[in-house]
Amino acid sequence: MDDTVVDLLTRLVQIDSVNPSLAPGGAGEAAIAAFVAGWAERAGLAVETLEETAGRPSVIARTPRRGDGPTLLLCGHLDTVGLGGMTAPLEPRVDGDRLYGRGAYDMKAGLAAALVAAAEAARDGLSGEVVVAAVADEEHSSLGVQEVLRHVRADAAIVTEPTELAVGTAHKGFVWSQIEVVGRAAHGSRPHLGVDAILKTGPVLVALDELNQALGKRTHPLLGAGNLHGSLIDGGLEESTVPDRCALTVERRTLPGETAADVERELAEVLDRCRAADPELQASARTLLVREPFEIDRAERLVQDVAAAAGDVLGEPAAIAGMSYWADAAFIAAAGIPTVLFGPDGDGAHAEVEWVSLPGTIACAQVLARAAERMCG
Repeated sequence: MDDTVVDLLTRLVQIDSVNPSLAPGGAGEAAIAAFVAGWAERAGLAVETLEETAGRPSVIARTPRRGDGPTLLLCGHLDTVGLGGMTAPLEPRVDGDRLYGRGAYDMKAGLAAALVAAAEAARDGLSGEVVVAAVADEEHSSLGVQEVLRHVRADAAIVTEPTELAVGTAHKGFVWSQIEVVGRAAHGSRPHLGVDAILKTGPVLVALDELNQALGKRTHPLLGAGNLHGSLIDGGLEESTVPDRCALTVERRTLPGETAADVERELAEVLDRCRAADPELQASARTLLVREPFEIDRAERLVQDVAAAAGDVLGEPAAIAGMSYWADAAFIAAAGIPTVLFGPDGDGAHAEVEWVSLPGTIACAQVLARAAERMCG
């Protein structure tokens, strides 16, 4: 298994799979999906490729079913963020026990581990079924996992995002919102005839910072506090014109139990306070995108099975942890499938230096295989 998973990881990193929704001209998932489908077929898995959105395929690979045991879904994504300023991002480089390259950590190592574990399960002849979903577009709109869930039913799922070999039982969600402040254009030499939308946005930014500080007082035992940050700001026409518009995009990271309606209410209260202080302020907020938080009770059998499998492989009890990032786990859980996250250790997701631990990737594959044996054997 060791050489197989490292070789597969190396070959996956060599394939450009930059998400074109993030980086115009990005290669997308076509080439890597074709490679995964071919590898899975040669490993004895039944393969189906889905492509409701042209050029954005996802691959489903299944082990042979030899009984009426349960179905375990292993899910990983094919796409990566852009290459940025990385040096030779598609040339995997091994230094000690680390492999460097774009997508190595996020999350081609987890995908390689899932495929190798499924191939081993196919050879073992389990009563149940292991299904690997190699999905498109996780880094943008999660088109892939939503399409896969219309074709796959499972009794449990493991999302193989990097978790540092901990069992992930929760992650935050997020809400993207846009606040628009409306002013009135005028010549820069006659500001009394205009309303400066950019300057009017200043008190709104201060109020949002106060909201972010208040969020720090409410914490989750695994995830800490929710938070808010300003993501994008745009406004103005030219240097000598009083700006008639300023648009501010903010991201609110949400905790389990918090909803988009909660975020909309928070922003409405912020704008109400700002308007009370400045009756001339014209501002509105709208929701752009919502991704729900995720949490599973640590007493659930799936959590215990994966933790036990990790303990068998690692020789010590696996940590139970929350993940700071959002993942496709939220969509899978929302479909009624008990879900956890488990993946290798490393660093540099979305950064210019990205690496994954090779021993951690091998251990991840071993844990996934052991979990499949426990649950589907």
